[in-house]
Amino acid sequence: MTAPSEGPLSTRLPGTWLLESRIDRTAARSATDPLLGEDPVALLVYDRSGHFTAQFMKRDRSFPRSRRRPARRTTPAPRAADDAYFGTYRVDDAQGTVAQELLGSALARQRVGMVLTRAMSVRGDTTRW
Repeated sequence: MTAPSEGPLSTRLPGTWLLESRIDRTAARSATDPLLGEDPVALLVYDRSGHFTAQFMKRDRSFPRSRRRPARRTTPAPRAADDAYFGTYRVDDAQGTVAQELLGSALARQRVGMVLTRAMSVRGDTTRW
């Protein structure tokens, strides 16, 4: 994606972005998402009307032979190595943050209504969050 070369985050963010890397940070530590792994593939879309969608998938979806599912399964399948959600977003140009309110979540209905606020920046054709 090629973003406008100058201007506030709210002008530069709208568009389609491919994920290059992802590290989750909390106040206590940084960590790789255990389900998505170190190198997930993802597509994030922010439109100009304030809507977004995010889809993540574990890049390496192979399983050791012993973990492959049998033809018939009598127990619940393990949680998929995916994540997908959508909603609305607001940019705070002064703070350099984006607040995303989840209107839908494919894998975790309890996340609907959550607001995820992330520090974000756009430099050239790269966004960091």
